[in-house]
Amino acid sequence: MDLDAYSAAHRDEWDRLDELGRRRDYTGREADELIERYQSGSTQLSAIKTVAGSTAQGDRLSVSLSRARLRFTGAGTNILRQLPVFFAIHLPAALYRIRWLTLAVAVATFVIAGLYAIWISQNPAVLAALGSNEDLKKLAEEDFVDYYSENPAASFTGQVWTNNAWIAAQCIAFGILGVFVPSVIFQNAQNLGINAAVMFEFGHGDVFFLYILPHGLLELTAIFVAAAAGLRIFWAWVAPGAKTRGQSLAENGRSLFTVAIGLVFVLLVSGVIEGFVTPAPWPWPVKIGIGALALGAFLFYMLYLGRRVAQAGHTGDLEEFEAGATQLVAG
Repeated sequence: MDLDAYSAAHRDEWDRLDELGRRRDYTGREADELIERYQSGSTQLSAIKTVAGSTAQGDRLSVSLSRARLRFTGAGTNILRQLPVFFAIHLPAALYRIRWLTLAVAVATFVIAGLYAIWISQNPAVLAALGSNEDLKKLAEEDFVDYYSENPAASFTGQVWTNNAWIAAQCIAFGILGVFVPSVIFQNAQNLGINAAVMFEFGHGDVFFLYILPHGLLELTAIFVAAAAGLRIFWAWVAPGAKTRGQSLAENGRSLFTVAIGLVFVLLVSGVIEGFVTPAPWPWPVKIGIGALALGAFLFYMLYLGRRVAQAGHTGDLEEFEAGATQLVAG
C-alpha cells in the first residue's frame, strides 16, 4: 500500500467524518451518514495499521473515529433503567432458549444418580469401599441431618449461596471448553447417587428426600440451567450454522452469560431456603411446599415469560446497535 496515495484518496471522506464528529445536532440524514462514515473509517484505519502500523494519518483518523463514536453512543444508560429491561426481557429470553437443554441435563443427572445408587446398593464391596460401616452409619443417622444446622443459618446460607453461584458461573464461563460442564454434571450426579445409596442402606431414605427437596428443587434446577448455558456456548462454536464461529460464539456468549447473573439471585433464594427452611422444625409438607413454590415461580418466569419475550423476537443478546458491527464495511 502507498500510504500517501491511500490517504489522498480518502482525504475528503476523513474530513467529512471529522466535521460530522464535531457537530452537536444532526438531521436524520446526517446521523445516518455519521454512522456510515464511522464504519468505513474503521475499516480504513484497520487497513492502515495492518500495513503500516502506527502512522500520523492513522492517529488522526483514530481521533476522528473516537469523536464520532461519542456522538452516536453518548453517555451510558442509567443502570436503574437497564435493570427492568434485563429482568423483564433479556434474562427470561436467554433462559427460554435453553429450556430443552436444561431438561436434558436434568434427565442425565437423575439417570446417572439413579444408576450409581442402584450399583452401590447391590454391591456390598462398593459400599464398603466408601468407608467403614460405623462411618457410613454415622453419616446416615447424624451427619447428613446435622450438616444443615451445625452452623448459624445466616452464615450457612452465605456459604451455600456463594459456593453454588461460583459453580454456576464456572459452568457458563468454562462451558466453551466442552469438558468442564460434563464433569460437573457427572460429579453432581455421583454425589447424589452415593448419598442416596448410603441413606437407603441404613433405612433413612425418607430423610434423604425430606432434607433434599425443600431447597434442592430450585438449587438443582439452577445448576441444570447453568450447565445447559455452558453446553450451548460450547456448541455455538462447534456448529455455528450459517454464521461464522466468531459471530455465533459472540452472540451466544453475550446472551447466555446473562444467565450467570440471573442465577446469582435464584441461588440466593435457594440458599435462604436451605439455611432457614430445610432445618426448621416445621411440618415437612410446609417446607417442601415452600421449595415447590419457589421452583414453580422460577419455571413460570423461565417458560411463560420467556416464551412471550421470545415470540416478540428477543434472544437475550444485546440490541444490534449496542452489540456493534458484526462485519467489516467496505469503503
